[in-house]
Amino acid sequence: MTALRDAAMTSKAWPFEEARKLLKRVERTGKDHVLFETGYGPSGLPHIGTFGEVSRTTMVRRAFEVISDIPTRLICFSDDLDGMRKVPGNVPNPERLQQYLQLPLTDVPDPFDKYESFGHHNNAMLRRFLDTFGFEYEFISAKEYYETGQFDEVLLRAAERYDDVMAVMLKSLREERRETYSIFLPKHPESGRIMYVPMKHVDAKEGTVTFDDETGREWTVPVTGGNVKLQWKPDFGARWASLGVDFEMYGKDHSTNTPIYDRICEILGGKKPEHFTYELFLDDQGHKISKTSGNGVSIDEWLTYASTESLSYFMYLKPKTAKRMHFDVIPKAVDEYHQQLRAYPAQDAAQQANNPVFHIHGADVPMSTMVVPFAMLLNLASVSQAEDKDKLWGFIQRYAPDASPEANPDLDAAAGHAVRYYKDFVEPTKEFRAPEAHEVTALNALAEALKSGEAALAVIAEKNAKEGKDVALPEVNWGDDEFLQSIVFAVGKVHGFDPLRAWFSTLYEVLLGAKQGPRFGGFIALYGREESIALIEAGARGELA
Repeated sequence: MTALRDAAMTSKAWPFEEARKLLKRVERTGKDHVLFETGYGPSGLPHIGTFGEVSRTTMVRRAFEVISDIPTRLICFSDDLDGMRKVPGNVPNPERLQQYLQLPLTDVPDPFDKYESFGHHNNAMLRRFLDTFGFEYEFISAKEYYETGQFDEVLLRAAERYDDVMAVMLKSLREERRETYSIFLPKHPESGRIMYVPMKHVDAKEGTVTFDDETGREWTVPVTGGNVKLQWKPDFGARWASLGVDFEMYGKDHSTNTPIYDRICEILGGKKPEHFTYELFLDDQGHKISKTSGNGVSIDEWLTYASTESLSYFMYLKPKTAKRMHFDVIPKAVDEYHQQLRAYPAQDAAQQANNPVFHIHGADVPMSTMVVPFAMLLNLASVSQAEDKDKLWGFIQRYAPDASPEANPDLDAAAGHAVRYYKDFVEPTKEFRAPEAHEVTALNALAEALKSGEAALAVIAEKNAKEGKDVALPEVNWGDDEFLQSIVFAVGKVHGFDPLRAWFSTLYEVLLGAKQGPRFGGFIALYGREESIALIEAGARGELA
Protein backbone atom coordinates (compact mmCIF):
# COMPACT_ATOMS: atom_id res chain seq x y z
CA MET A 1 0.00 0.00 0.00
CA THR A 2 2.96 2.32 0.68
CA ALA A 3 4.19 1.84 -2.91
CA LEU A 4 0.72 2.57 -4.25
CA ARG A 5 0.39 5.70 -2.09
CA ASP A 6 3.76 6.94 -3.32
CA ALA A 7 2.72 6.27 -6.92
CA ALA A 8 -0.63 7.99 -6.36
CA MET A 9 1.09 11.20 -5.26
CA THR A 10 2.56 11.62 -8.75
CA SER A 11 0.03 9.71 -10.90
CA LYS A 12 -1.47 11.54 -13.86
CA ALA A 13 -4.71 9.55 -13.58
CA TRP A 14 -7.42 12.20 -13.23
CA PRO A 15 -8.95 10.81 -9.98
CA PHE A 16 -5.57 11.09 -8.26
CA GLU A 17 -5.04 14.60 -9.60
CA GLU A 18 -8.38 15.64 -8.09
CA ALA A 19 -7.66 13.78 -4.84
CA ARG A 20 -4.38 15.64 -4.36
CA LYS A 21 -6.15 19.01 -4.74
CA LEU A 22 -8.68 17.86 -2.17
CA LEU A 23 -5.98 16.77 0.26
CA LYS A 24 -4.42 20.25 0.16
CA ARG A 25 -7.83 21.77 0.89
CA VAL A 26 -8.50 19.55 3.89
CA GLU A 27 -5.04 20.15 5.28
CA ARG A 28 -5.81 23.89 5.19
CA THR A 29 -9.27 23.59 6.76
CA GLY A 30 -8.40 20.93 9.33
CA LYS A 31 -11.74 19.13 8.90
CA ASP A 32 -12.05 15.70 10.48
CA HIS A 33 -13.69 14.18 7.38
CA VAL A 34 -14.16 14.87 3.68
CA LEU A 35 -17.67 15.27 2.26
CA PHE A 36 -18.33 14.40 -1.36
CA GLU A 37 -21.69 15.34 -2.84
CA THR A 38 -23.54 14.49 -6.00
CA GLY A 39 -26.90 16.04 -6.84
CA TYR A 40 -29.89 14.63 -8.68
CA GLY A 41 -32.91 16.42 -10.10
CA PRO A 42 -35.69 13.81 -10.21
CA SER A 43 -37.67 15.56 -12.96
CA GLY A 44 -37.44 12.41 -15.09
CA LEU A 45 -36.33 8.84 -14.77
CA PRO A 46 -32.69 8.42 -13.71
CA HIS A 47 -30.37 8.02 -16.69
CA ILE A 48 -26.85 6.92 -17.36
CA GLY A 49 -25.38 10.40 -16.90
CA THR A 50 -26.58 10.36 -13.29
CA PHE A 51 -24.77 7.08 -12.77
CA GLY A 52 -21.66 8.54 -14.37
CA GLU A 53 -21.61 11.41 -11.91
CA VAL A 54 -21.76 9.12 -8.88
CA SER A 55 -19.33 6.65 -10.44
CA ARG A 56 -16.73 9.31 -11.17
CA THR A 57 -17.18 10.95 -7.77
CA THR A 58 -16.59 7.53 -6.20
CA MET A 59 -13.39 7.21 -8.21
CA VAL A 60 -12.10 10.47 -6.73
CA ARG A 61 -13.19 9.36 -3.27
CA ARG A 62 -11.37 6.04 -3.69
CA ALA A 63 -8.26 7.87 -4.92
CA PHE A 64 -8.40 10.18 -1.89
CA GLU A 65 -8.58 7.18 0.43
CA VAL A 66 -5.32 5.89 -1.09
CA ILE A 67 -3.40 9.08 -0.33
CA SER A 68 -5.00 9.97 3.03
CA ASP A 69 -6.42 8.27 6.12
CA ILE A 70 -8.96 11.08 6.70
CA PRO A 71 -12.50 9.55 6.71
CA THR A 72 -14.81 10.28 3.78
CA ARG A 73 -18.56 10.44 3.15
CA LEU A 74 -20.56 10.58 -0.08
CA ILE A 75 -24.00 12.21 -0.12
CA CYS A 76 -26.46 11.79 -2.97
CA PHE A 77 -28.87 14.74 -2.71
CA SER A 78 -32.20 14.62 -4.56
CA ASP A 79 -33.93 17.94 -5.28
CA ASP A 80 -37.35 16.30 -5.04
CA LEU A 81 -39.06 19.41 -3.64
CA ASP A 82 -38.64 21.05 -7.03
CA GLY A 83 -41.84 21.91 -8.89
CA MET A 84 -42.65 19.84 -11.99
CA ARG A 85 -42.06 22.31 -14.82
CA LYS A 86 -43.16 20.00 -17.66
CA VAL A 87 -44.42 16.46 -18.03
CA PRO A 88 -41.71 13.97 -19.12
CA GLY A 89 -42.48 12.28 -22.42
CA ASN A 90 -41.20 8.84 -21.38
CA VAL A 91 -43.81 7.98 -18.73
CA PRO A 92 -47.13 6.10 -19.18
CA ASN A 93 -50.18 8.27 -19.84
CA PRO A 94 -48.30 11.60 -19.59
CA GLU A 95 -51.53 13.55 -20.10
CA ARG A 96 -52.62 12.47 -16.59
CA LEU A 97 -49.84 14.58 -15.08
CA GLN A 98 -50.73 17.88 -16.78
CA GLN A 99 -52.95 18.96 -13.88
CA TYR A 100 -50.05 18.61 -11.43
CA LEU A 101 -47.66 21.10 -13.03
CA GLN A 102 -45.76 23.26 -10.51
CA LEU A 103 -46.49 20.87 -7.65
CA PRO A 104 -43.39 19.52 -5.87
CA LEU A 105 -42.34 16.24 -7.47
CA THR A 106 -43.06 14.53 -4.16
CA ASP A 107 -46.71 15.69 -4.46
CA VAL A 108 -47.18 14.52 -8.07
CA PRO A 109 -48.86 11.09 -8.36
CA ASP A 110 -46.62 8.29 -9.57
CA PRO A 111 -47.57 7.53 -13.21
CA PHE A 112 -46.24 4.00 -12.67
CA ASP A 113 -48.59 3.48 -9.68
CA LYS A 114 -45.84 1.96 -7.52
CA TYR A 115 -44.87 4.73 -5.09
CA GLU A 116 -46.57 7.51 -3.18
CA SER A 117 -45.37 10.13 -5.69
CA PHE A 118 -43.41 10.62 -8.89
CA GLY A 119 -40.52 12.02 -6.87
CA HIS A 120 -40.50 8.97 -4.60
CA HIS A 121 -40.58 6.72 -7.68
CA ASN A 122 -37.61 8.42 -9.29
CA ASN A 123 -35.69 8.45 -6.00
CA ALA A 124 -36.30 4.71 -5.71
CA MET A 125 -35.07 4.16 -9.26
CA LEU A 126 -31.95 6.21 -8.48
CA ARG A 127 -31.20 4.23 -5.35
CA ARG A 128 -31.90 0.93 -7.09
CA PHE A 129 -29.26 1.40 -9.75
CA LEU A 130 -26.75 2.96 -7.34
CA ASP A 131 -27.18 -0.11 -5.14
CA THR A 132 -26.76 -2.36 -8.20
CA PHE A 133 -23.25 -1.02 -8.59
CA GLY A 134 -22.41 -1.27 -4.89
CA PHE A 135 -21.85 2.45 -4.28
CA GLU A 136 -21.41 3.51 -0.68
CA TYR A 137 -23.52 6.66 -0.22
CA GLU A 138 -25.96 8.44 2.04
CA PHE A 139 -29.21 9.48 0.39
CA ILE A 140 -30.76 12.84 1.27
CA SER A 141 -34.18 13.96 0.08
CA ALA A 142 -34.64 17.73 -0.27
CA LYS A 143 -38.24 17.33 0.93
CA GLU A 144 -37.04 15.73 4.15
CA TYR A 145 -34.10 18.10 4.53
CA TYR A 146 -36.27 21.21 4.17
CA GLU A 147 -39.32 19.98 6.09
CA THR A 148 -37.45 18.61 9.12
CA GLY A 149 -35.66 21.90 9.67
CA GLN A 150 -32.16 20.73 8.77
CA PHE A 151 -31.95 23.54 6.21
CA ASP A 152 -33.50 26.19 8.50
CA GLU A 153 -30.23 27.80 9.64
CA VAL A 154 -29.10 28.50 6.08
CA LEU A 155 -32.60 29.61 5.00
CA LEU A 156 -32.73 32.16 7.83
CA ARG A 157 -29.26 33.35 6.86
CA ALA A 158 -30.47 33.68 3.27
CA ALA A 159 -33.33 35.88 4.50
CA GLU A 160 -30.87 37.94 6.54
CA ARG A 161 -28.50 38.33 3.58
CA TYR A 162 -31.21 38.40 0.94
CA ASP A 163 -29.98 41.53 -0.81
CA ASP A 164 -26.43 40.18 -1.09
CA VAL A 165 -27.56 36.88 -2.60
CA MET A 166 -30.02 38.66 -4.91
CA ALA A 167 -27.23 40.93 -6.13
CA VAL A 168 -25.20 37.90 -7.20
CA MET A 169 -28.16 36.42 -9.02
CA LEU A 170 -29.41 39.58 -10.71
CA LYS A 171 -26.07 40.09 -12.46
CA SER A 172 -26.60 36.79 -14.29
CA LEU A 173 -30.20 37.44 -15.42
CA ARG A 174 -31.75 39.18 -18.42
CA GLU A 175 -33.45 42.48 -17.62
CA GLU A 176 -37.03 41.20 -17.98
CA ARG A 177 -36.24 38.22 -15.70
CA ARG A 178 -34.81 40.47 -12.99
CA GLU A 179 -38.17 42.15 -12.42
CA THR A 180 -39.87 38.95 -11.27
CA TYR A 181 -36.94 36.97 -9.85
CA SER A 182 -36.54 35.91 -6.24
CA ILE A 183 -34.12 33.44 -4.70
CA PHE A 184 -37.07 32.14 -2.63
CA LEU A 185 -39.80 29.95 -4.11
CA PRO A 186 -42.68 29.82 -1.63
CA LYS A 187 -45.04 26.88 -1.50
CA HIS A 188 -48.63 28.15 -1.85
CA PRO A 189 -50.42 27.51 1.47
CA GLU A 190 -53.61 26.33 -0.29
CA SER A 191 -52.68 24.80 -3.65
CA GLY A 192 -49.29 23.47 -2.58
CA ARG A 193 -47.76 24.66 -5.85
CA ILE A 194 -44.25 26.09 -6.03
CA MET A 195 -44.66 29.80 -6.77
CA TYR A 196 -42.32 31.60 -9.16
CA VAL A 197 -43.20 35.10 -8.00
CA PRO A 198 -41.29 38.18 -6.76
CA MET A 199 -41.14 38.81 -3.02
CA LYS A 200 -43.01 41.88 -1.75
CA HIS A 201 -41.12 41.73 1.53
CA VAL A 202 -38.47 39.62 3.20
CA ASP A 203 -38.47 39.92 6.98
CA ALA A 204 -35.13 38.67 8.24
CA LYS A 205 -36.06 39.23 11.89
CA GLU A 206 -39.27 37.19 11.67
CA GLY A 207 -37.86 34.78 9.08
CA THR A 208 -40.79 35.24 6.70
CA VAL A 209 -41.47 36.24 3.09
CA THR A 210 -44.54 38.02 1.71
CA PHE A 211 -45.79 37.60 -1.85
CA ASP A 212 -48.90 37.83 -4.04
CA ASP A 213 -50.22 34.73 -5.79
CA GLU A 214 -51.58 34.71 -9.35
CA THR A 215 -54.96 35.99 -8.14
CA GLY A 216 -53.39 38.99 -6.39
CA ARG A 217 -54.00 37.58 -2.92
CA GLU A 218 -51.22 38.34 -0.43
CA TRP A 219 -49.57 35.64 1.66
CA THR A 220 -46.87 35.63 4.33
CA VAL A 221 -45.10 32.34 5.10
CA PRO A 222 -42.01 31.37 7.12
CA VAL A 223 -38.88 30.52 5.16
CA THR A 224 -38.32 27.52 7.43
CA GLY A 225 -39.92 24.08 7.70
CA GLY A 226 -40.40 23.41 3.99
CA ASN A 227 -42.69 26.40 3.36
CA VAL A 228 -40.13 27.93 1.00
CA LYS A 229 -37.46 26.39 -1.17
CA LEU A 230 -34.56 28.08 -2.91
CA GLN A 231 -34.24 28.55 -6.66
CA TRP A 232 -31.88 25.93 -8.06
CA LYS A 233 -28.76 28.12 -8.40
CA PRO A 234 -28.98 29.56 -4.86
CA ASP A 235 -29.92 26.08 -3.65
CA PHE A 236 -26.64 24.74 -5.02
CA GLY A 237 -24.54 27.22 -3.04
CA ALA A 238 -26.76 27.01 0.05
CA ARG A 239 -26.47 23.25 0.11
CA TRP A 240 -22.68 23.47 0.02
CA ALA A 241 -22.77 25.91 2.95
CA SER A 242 -25.30 23.89 4.96
CA LEU A 243 -23.70 20.48 4.52
CA GLY A 244 -20.06 21.56 4.42
CA VAL A 245 -19.42 19.98 1.00
CA ASP A 246 -15.75 19.57 0.05
CA PHE A 247 -16.07 18.17 -3.48
CA GLU A 248 -18.73 18.15 -6.17
CA MET A 249 -18.56 17.45 -9.88
CA TYR A 250 -21.10 18.41 -12.52
CA GLY A 251 -21.54 18.72 -16.25
CA LYS A 252 -20.17 21.41 -18.51
CA ASP A 253 -23.65 22.96 -18.77
CA HIS A 254 -23.21 24.06 -15.12
CA SER A 255 -19.71 25.44 -15.53
CA THR A 256 -20.71 29.06 -16.21
CA ASN A 257 -22.66 29.01 -12.95
CA THR A 258 -19.69 27.95 -10.82
CA PRO A 259 -18.80 31.52 -9.71
CA ILE A 260 -22.48 32.02 -8.73
CA TYR A 261 -22.62 28.83 -6.67
CA ASP A 262 -19.29 29.65 -5.02
CA ARG A 263 -20.19 33.21 -4.09
CA ILE A 264 -23.59 32.27 -2.66
CA CYS A 265 -21.96 29.54 -0.61
CA GLU A 266 -19.54 32.10 0.84
CA ILE A 267 -22.27 34.70 1.52
CA LEU A 268 -24.19 32.04 3.45
CA GLY A 269 -21.18 31.25 5.62
CA GLY A 270 -19.66 28.29 3.83
CA LYS A 271 -16.37 27.54 2.09
CA LYS A 272 -16.72 26.80 -1.62
CA PRO A 273 -15.84 23.19 -2.45
CA GLU A 274 -13.40 21.77 -4.97
CA HIS A 275 -15.12 21.29 -8.33
CA PHE A 276 -14.66 19.03 -11.32
CA THR A 277 -16.49 19.83 -14.56
CA TYR A 278 -16.99 16.98 -17.02
CA GLU A 279 -18.07 17.08 -20.64
CA LEU A 280 -21.57 15.97 -21.54
CA PHE A 281 -22.75 12.64 -22.87
CA LEU A 282 -24.28 12.74 -26.33
CA ASP A 283 -26.71 10.40 -28.06
CA ASP A 284 -26.09 8.84 -31.49
CA GLN A 285 -27.20 12.09 -33.15
CA GLY A 286 -24.77 14.21 -31.12
CA HIS A 287 -27.51 15.68 -28.89
CA LYS A 288 -27.11 16.02 -25.13
CA ILE A 289 -28.60 13.11 -23.20
CA SER A 290 -31.59 14.31 -21.19
CA LYS A 291 -33.60 12.72 -18.38
CA THR A 292 -36.77 14.33 -19.66
CA SER A 293 -36.50 13.27 -23.30
CA GLY A 294 -35.13 9.84 -22.42
CA ASN A 295 -32.66 9.72 -25.33
CA GLY A 296 -29.40 7.81 -25.23
CA VAL A 297 -28.72 4.56 -23.39
CA SER A 298 -30.29 3.80 -20.03
CA ILE A 299 -28.64 1.87 -17.21
CA ASP A 300 -30.91 -1.13 -17.79
CA GLU A 301 -30.24 -1.08 -21.53
CA TRP A 302 -26.46 -1.12 -21.05
CA LEU A 303 -26.75 -4.01 -18.58
CA THR A 304 -28.81 -5.96 -21.12
CA TYR A 305 -25.77 -6.08 -23.38
CA ALA A 306 -22.72 -5.81 -21.14
CA SER A 307 -21.38 -5.99 -17.61
CA THR A 308 -21.55 -3.29 -14.97
CA GLU A 309 -17.77 -3.04 -14.98
CA SER A 310 -17.68 -2.18 -18.69
CA LEU A 311 -19.99 0.74 -17.99
CA SER A 312 -17.76 1.94 -15.16
CA TYR A 313 -14.79 1.66 -17.52
CA PHE A 314 -16.56 3.85 -20.08
CA MET A 315 -17.25 6.43 -17.37
CA TYR A 316 -13.58 6.53 -16.38
CA LEU A 317 -12.31 7.39 -19.84
CA LYS A 318 -11.51 11.04 -20.63
CA PRO A 319 -14.21 12.77 -18.57
CA LYS A 320 -13.16 16.14 -19.99
CA THR A 321 -14.04 14.96 -23.52
CA ALA A 322 -17.63 14.82 -24.85
CA LYS A 323 -18.51 11.24 -25.77
CA ARG A 324 -21.33 9.67 -27.73
CA MET A 325 -23.17 7.37 -25.39
CA HIS A 326 -24.89 4.94 -27.71
CA PHE A 327 -25.10 1.19 -28.19
CA ASP A 328 -22.20 0.99 -30.61
CA VAL A 329 -19.70 1.95 -27.86
CA ILE A 330 -20.51 -1.14 -25.78
CA PRO A 331 -18.40 -3.87 -27.49
CA LYS A 332 -15.26 -1.72 -27.47
CA ALA A 333 -15.75 -0.85 -23.79
CA VAL A 334 -16.10 -4.52 -22.86
CA ASP A 335 -12.94 -5.62 -24.67
CA GLU A 336 -10.80 -2.70 -23.51
CA TYR A 337 -11.87 -3.27 -19.90
CA HIS A 338 -10.70 -6.89 -20.07
CA GLN A 339 -7.44 -5.89 -21.77
CA GLN A 340 -6.72 -3.64 -18.78
CA LEU A 341 -7.67 -6.42 -16.34
CA ARG A 342 -5.22 -8.80 -17.98
CA ALA A 343 -2.45 -6.21 -17.87
CA TYR A 344 -2.92 -5.25 -14.20
CA PRO A 345 -1.21 -8.18 -12.35
CA ALA A 346 2.11 -7.67 -14.15
CA GLN A 347 2.21 -3.90 -13.66
CA ASP A 348 4.21 -2.03 -11.05
CA ALA A 349 2.55 0.35 -8.57
CA ALA A 350 2.90 3.39 -10.84
CA GLN A 351 1.30 1.58 -13.76
CA GLN A 352 -1.48 0.17 -11.57
CA ALA A 353 -2.26 3.66 -10.27
CA ASN A 354 -2.83 4.73 -13.89
CA ASN A 355 -4.83 1.64 -14.86
CA PRO A 356 -8.58 2.32 -15.12
CA VAL A 357 -9.45 -0.99 -13.42
CA PHE A 358 -7.89 0.21 -10.16
CA HIS A 359 -10.25 3.19 -10.17
CA ILE A 360 -13.19 0.85 -10.87
CA HIS A 361 -12.35 -1.82 -8.28
CA GLY A 362 -9.88 -0.27 -5.85
CA ALA A 363 -7.14 -2.60 -4.66
CA ASP A 364 -9.37 -5.68 -5.13
CA VAL A 365 -8.97 -6.00 -8.94
CA PRO A 366 -10.41 -9.31 -10.22
CA MET A 367 -8.85 -11.62 -12.78
CA SER A 368 -10.28 -11.66 -16.29
CA THR A 369 -11.56 -15.02 -17.52
CA MET A 370 -12.52 -13.68 -20.96
CA VAL A 371 -10.52 -16.02 -23.20
CA VAL A 372 -12.56 -14.83 -26.21
CA PRO A 373 -13.04 -11.10 -26.95
CA PHE A 374 -16.58 -9.74 -26.97
CA ALA A 375 -16.19 -8.56 -30.58
CA MET A 376 -15.32 -12.14 -31.55
CA LEU A 377 -18.37 -13.48 -29.72
CA LEU A 378 -20.53 -11.08 -31.73
CA ASN A 379 -19.12 -12.38 -35.01
CA LEU A 380 -19.49 -15.94 -33.82
CA ALA A 381 -23.13 -15.28 -32.95
CA SER A 382 -23.54 -13.80 -36.42
CA VAL A 383 -22.13 -16.63 -38.53
CA SER A 384 -23.62 -19.38 -36.33
CA GLN A 385 -26.99 -17.57 -36.11
CA ALA A 386 -26.97 -18.38 -32.40
CA GLU A 387 -30.26 -18.10 -30.55
CA ASP A 388 -28.70 -18.58 -27.11
CA LYS A 389 -25.30 -18.70 -25.45
CA ASP A 390 -25.22 -22.52 -25.34
CA LYS A 391 -24.49 -22.61 -29.06
CA LEU A 392 -21.58 -20.23 -28.57
CA TRP A 393 -20.19 -22.41 -25.80
CA GLY A 394 -19.95 -25.30 -28.27
CA PHE A 395 -17.45 -23.27 -30.28
CA ILE A 396 -15.73 -21.75 -27.24
CA GLN A 397 -14.96 -25.11 -25.63
CA ARG A 398 -13.50 -26.50 -28.83
CA TYR A 399 -11.26 -23.42 -29.01
CA ALA A 400 -10.45 -23.36 -25.26
CA PRO A 401 -11.16 -26.86 -23.84
CA ASP A 402 -10.52 -25.82 -20.23
CA ALA A 403 -13.08 -23.00 -20.34
CA SER A 404 -16.52 -23.47 -18.81
CA PRO A 405 -19.41 -21.32 -17.60
CA GLU A 406 -18.39 -22.10 -14.02
CA ALA A 407 -14.67 -21.38 -14.44
CA ASN A 408 -15.20 -18.39 -16.74
CA PRO A 409 -18.23 -16.53 -15.36
CA ASP A 410 -17.49 -13.24 -17.11
CA LEU A 411 -17.15 -15.08 -20.45
CA ASP A 412 -20.42 -16.91 -19.78
CA ALA A 413 -22.20 -13.63 -19.07
CA ALA A 414 -20.60 -12.04 -22.14
CA ALA A 415 -21.79 -14.90 -24.36
CA GLY A 416 -25.38 -14.19 -23.30
CA HIS A 417 -24.86 -10.46 -23.77
CA ALA A 418 -23.35 -11.07 -27.22
CA VAL A 419 -26.36 -13.03 -28.45
CA ARG A 420 -28.75 -10.28 -27.30
CA TYR A 421 -26.57 -7.53 -28.77
CA TYR A 422 -26.27 -9.41 -32.07
CA LYS A 423 -30.03 -9.94 -32.32
CA ASP A 424 -30.88 -6.32 -31.54
CA PHE A 425 -28.12 -4.35 -33.28
CA VAL A 426 -26.02 -6.47 -35.63
CA GLU A 427 -28.53 -8.75 -37.37
CA PRO A 428 -30.86 -5.90 -38.48
CA THR A 429 -27.95 -4.02 -40.07
CA LYS A 430 -26.09 -6.93 -41.71
CA GLU A 431 -25.56 -6.28 -45.39
CA PHE A 432 -23.61 -8.86 -47.36
CA ARG A 433 -22.21 -8.07 -50.77
CA ALA A 434 -21.16 -10.31 -53.62
CA PRO A 435 -17.39 -10.44 -54.18
CA GLU A 436 -15.76 -8.96 -57.28
CA ALA A 437 -13.77 -11.21 -59.63
CA HIS A 438 -10.35 -10.65 -58.04
CA GLU A 439 -11.89 -11.11 -54.59
CA VAL A 440 -13.40 -14.46 -55.64
CA THR A 441 -9.95 -15.65 -56.64
CA ALA A 442 -8.46 -14.58 -53.31
CA LEU A 443 -11.27 -16.10 -51.27
CA ASN A 444 -10.92 -19.45 -53.03
CA ALA A 445 -7.15 -19.29 -52.47
CA LEU A 446 -7.74 -18.72 -48.75
CA ALA A 447 -10.10 -21.71 -48.58
CA GLU A 448 -7.52 -23.91 -50.33
CA ALA A 449 -4.73 -22.70 -48.02
CA LEU A 450 -6.81 -23.71 -45.01
CA LYS A 451 -7.35 -27.24 -46.34
CA SER A 452 -3.78 -28.50 -45.94
CA GLY A 453 -0.56 -27.59 -44.23
CA GLU A 454 1.29 -27.88 -47.53
CA ALA A 455 -1.00 -25.31 -49.20
CA ALA A 456 -0.78 -23.00 -46.20
CA LEU A 457 3.03 -23.02 -46.15
CA ALA A 458 3.14 -22.56 -49.92
CA VAL A 459 1.17 -19.31 -49.82
CA ILE A 460 3.23 -18.02 -46.87
CA ALA A 461 6.43 -18.84 -48.80
CA GLU A 462 5.05 -17.04 -51.88
CA LYS A 463 4.32 -13.96 -49.77
CA ASN A 464 7.84 -14.01 -48.31
CA ALA A 465 9.39 -14.31 -51.76
CA LYS A 466 7.28 -11.41 -53.03
CA GLU A 467 8.57 -9.28 -50.15
CA GLY A 468 12.17 -10.45 -50.65
CA LYS A 469 12.31 -12.12 -47.25
CA ASP A 470 14.38 -15.24 -46.61
CA VAL A 471 12.88 -16.49 -43.35
CA ALA A 472 12.01 -19.90 -41.99
CA LEU A 473 8.44 -21.02 -42.48
CA PRO A 474 6.31 -21.49 -39.36
CA GLU A 475 5.23 -24.86 -38.06
CA VAL A 476 1.76 -25.95 -39.09
CA ASN A 477 -0.54 -25.51 -36.09
CA TRP A 478 -4.23 -25.24 -36.90
CA GLY A 479 -5.05 -24.33 -33.29
CA ASP A 480 -2.73 -21.32 -33.26
CA ASP A 481 -4.36 -17.93 -33.93
CA GLU A 482 -1.04 -16.49 -35.16
CA PHE A 483 -0.47 -19.27 -37.70
CA LEU A 484 -3.98 -18.84 -39.06
CA GLN A 485 -3.56 -15.06 -39.19
CA SER A 486 -0.32 -15.47 -41.14
CA ILE A 487 -2.22 -17.49 -43.76
CA VAL A 488 -4.91 -14.83 -44.08
CA PHE A 489 -2.27 -12.12 -44.28
CA ALA A 490 -0.24 -14.01 -46.91
CA VAL A 491 -3.23 -14.60 -49.20
CA GLY A 492 -4.09 -10.90 -49.16
CA LYS A 493 -0.48 -9.96 -50.01
CA VAL A 494 -0.08 -12.54 -52.76
CA HIS A 495 -3.32 -11.43 -54.41
CA GLY A 496 -2.30 -7.80 -54.57
CA PHE A 497 -4.54 -6.13 -51.99
CA ASP A 498 -2.93 -2.76 -51.30
CA PRO A 499 -3.49 -1.48 -48.73
CA LEU A 500 -3.99 -4.82 -47.01
CA ARG A 501 -6.89 -3.27 -45.14
CA ALA A 502 -8.91 -3.72 -48.35
CA TRP A 503 -8.49 -7.49 -48.05
CA PHE A 504 -9.84 -7.56 -44.53
CA SER A 505 -12.73 -5.31 -45.60
CA THR A 506 -13.52 -7.91 -48.25
CA LEU A 507 -13.61 -10.67 -45.64
CA TYR A 508 -15.88 -8.66 -43.34
CA GLU A 509 -18.27 -7.40 -46.03
CA VAL A 510 -18.55 -10.64 -47.99
CA LEU A 511 -18.46 -13.19 -45.14
CA LEU A 512 -19.85 -11.32 -42.13
CA GLY A 513 -22.06 -8.64 -43.69
CA ALA A 514 -20.26 -5.93 -41.71
CA LYS A 515 -17.89 -3.02 -42.30
CA GLN A 516 -15.58 -4.07 -39.48
CA GLY A 517 -14.74 -7.36 -37.87
CA PRO A 518 -12.41 -9.45 -35.73
CA ARG A 519 -8.81 -10.49 -36.19
CA PHE A 520 -9.61 -13.11 -38.79
CA GLY A 521 -7.09 -15.74 -37.75
CA GLY A 522 -8.58 -15.79 -34.28
CA PHE A 523 -12.05 -15.99 -35.76
CA ILE A 524 -11.10 -19.08 -37.80
CA ALA A 525 -9.64 -20.73 -34.69
CA LEU A 526 -12.82 -20.06 -32.75
CA TYR A 527 -15.37 -20.86 -35.46
CA GLY A 528 -13.48 -23.94 -36.65
CA ARG A 529 -11.34 -24.61 -39.71
CA GLU A 530 -13.88 -26.75 -41.57
CA GLU A 531 -16.70 -24.32 -40.79
CA SER A 532 -14.56 -21.39 -41.91
CA ILE A 533 -13.65 -23.09 -45.20
CA ALA A 534 -17.35 -23.71 -45.89
CA LEU A 535 -18.19 -20.07 -45.04
CA ILE A 536 -15.41 -18.72 -47.30
CA GLU A 537 -16.43 -20.93 -50.22
CA ALA A 538 -20.08 -19.92 -49.84
CA GLY A 539 -19.02 -16.28 -49.83
CA ALA A 540 -16.89 -16.77 -52.93
CA ARG A 541 -19.89 -18.24 -54.73
CA GLY A 542 -21.95 -15.20 -53.78
CA GLU A 543 -24.39 -17.31 -51.75
CA LEU A 544 -24.27 -15.05 -48.68
CA ALA A 545 -25.22 -11.85 -50.52
